[in-house]
Amino acid sequence: MAKLTNEEIIAAVKEMTVVELNDLVKAIENEFGVTAAAPVAAAAAPAEEEKKGPTEVTLTLKACGMNKVATIKAVQAITGLGLMDAKKLVDAAPSVVKEHISPVEAEEHKKALEAAGAQVEIK
Repeated sequence: MAKLTNEEIIAAVKEMTVVELNDLVKAIENEFGVTAAAPVAAAAAPAEEEKKGPTEVTLTLKACGMNKVATIKAVQAITGLGLMDAKKLVDAAPSVVKEHISPVEAEEHKKALEAAGAQVEIK
C-alpha cells in the first residue's frame, strides 16, 4: 500500500460528510484504543476540582474523650510522634494533629481518632 501524504489525507477528509467523519473517528478510536473525548474531559476536570472543595485541610483534636490512652495511641500512630509527645498533644487539646493533608487522608485519621473516643474537627 502506498503511503499517503498529509495533504492527501486532509483533502480526503474535506470531501467527507459529517456521517462519514463520525464513522472515521469511531474507526480510529477502535483501531488505536483512544478516545476523541479525552480533551473535553480534561478541560472539565479543573472546574470539578473547584466545586469539590479544598485540597489541603487541617485535622484538629477537640477533646480526647473517655479513653485517653486509646486517643494517645491513635495520635502517635497518625503523627509518628513518641509516646510522651503524643500525650502532650492530647493533653493540650484543642490542638492540631496534622496540617496540610488531603481531605481523604483527614477523613481516615478522623475515623481512627473517633474510634478511640476522641472529638475531631477537619478545617
